[in-house]
Amino acid sequence: MDKTMEDPPTSAVLLDHCHFSQVIFNSVEKFYVPGGDITCYYTLTQHFVPRRKDWIGIFRVGWKTTREYYTFMWVPVPVELPKESNKQQEVQFKAYYLPKDDEYYQFCYVDQDGVIRGASIPFQFRPENEEDILVVTPQGQVEEIEQHNKELYKENQALQDSCASLQKQNTELQAELQRKQEELETLQSINEKLEQKVREQDCWKTKMLQLKEHSQKLSSEKDKMSILVDQLQAQLSAQEKEMEKLIQGDQDKTELLEQMKKEKDQLFLSLSEQMEQQKQLEHTVEELKAKESRVTRKQEELTEENFDLLRRLSDDRILCDALQREKENLERENEHLKEENRRLMTYMGLDSDSLAYQVPPSHQRGAGQNTGLVFGNPYSGIQESSSAGLFSDKKCSTFKSDLMGDTCDHTLEQHLLTRSLRCPVCSKIFPAREKQIFEDHVLCHSL
Repeated sequence: MDKTMEDPPTSAVLLDHCHFSQVIFNSVEKFYVPGGDITCYYTLTQHFVPRRKDWIGIFRVGWKTTREYYTFMWVPVPVELPKESNKQQEVQFKAYYLPKDDEYYQFCYVDQDGVIRGASIPFQFRPENEEDILVVTPQGQVEEIEQHNKELYKENQALQDSCASLQKQNTELQAELQRKQEELETLQSINEKLEQKVREQDCWKTKMLQLKEHSQKLSSEKDKMSILVDQLQAQLSAQEKEMEKLIQGDQDKTELLEQMKKEKDQLFLSLSEQMEQQKQLEHTVEELKAKESRVTRKQEELTEENFDLLRRLSDDRILCDALQREKENLERENEHLKEENRRLMTYMGLDSDSLAYQVPPSHQRGAGQNTGLVFGNPYSGIQESSSAGLFSDKKCSTFKSDLMGDTCDHTLEQHLLTRSLRCPVCSKIFPAREKQIFEDHVLCHSL
């Protein structure tokens, strides 16, 4: 037996056999070969729940208490008890701890309270070659074993009958429990109604007490009011005397009031006239606001037209610059042609100055009849006339464009100045369409 193990829970009380059928051992051999491990198979019945300290021991036949075990093994607790309660379990005993003699032994299942819950049939440890040896068992021991088996059988039958009876009782108890549950629910509903009535009665009692307290307060206040009425009557008599004096003064005030009513009527007429004038002024202000809005829209339209004119003027200036550059190119080309003409005339032995002097001005634009050349200068008439005409036209157009540009710039600048807003403090100029920004700017100076 393993001496290093924790001792299992046992009992020194002599045991009866009333619980031996709660664990059933299966496949128990009559003989086990010494020197080898053996496996104990068992099944838990549905009326038994295993616990952590349960164990299975090997007992010599004839034991009286659970302390007389030879060796034991702890029983593993199934993880899912409802599913594995009827499933076969097993425990393995190592050969080192098994008995070495040929006595009869049996497996016993012991719970953590030291109570036997099941026992197997007897078996022996002996070699296989000794199967044909006649085993002589004392007659008394055989009779004891047979008696024990009969008792186990009777106990099993009694337990089956008891189980059927318990199941029937369980069914009856469940039906009775259901009826009791329904009666309990009915009683609970009645109890709730009674409690509600009790709460209502308590509420009425509370209201009655409150009414009594309120009545007492009213009676005390009534006494106070009677005392106060007496005081007020005394004050009333004193005030009547004062009232007579006030009536006399009231007559004087009535005359004064009539005079004030006349003054009030005059003031009311004056106020009506002022209100009429105010209405006329408000109407005039609305007309001025409408006129101002129209002027503002017109001003914005003129500003947009000015921007369009400025954009067109910029485009005209770009075109004028391009024509001016073309004119300069043509002038340079004309000078080049004149230089070429003089070179040709010098090459022909003619004097360009004398020739130019001899040609009348009216014929210089013609086809160049007296140029000094044999066939005439094919470039002078066409080039000079075209250059002169182009030059004169471009010059005129350039002059007009420059004059118009200067005039338009001056006029537009004056118009923009009249259409712009100038700050009276810092002289900063704002466009007319930015009137709100201008007013905010002037307001910042005042801050």
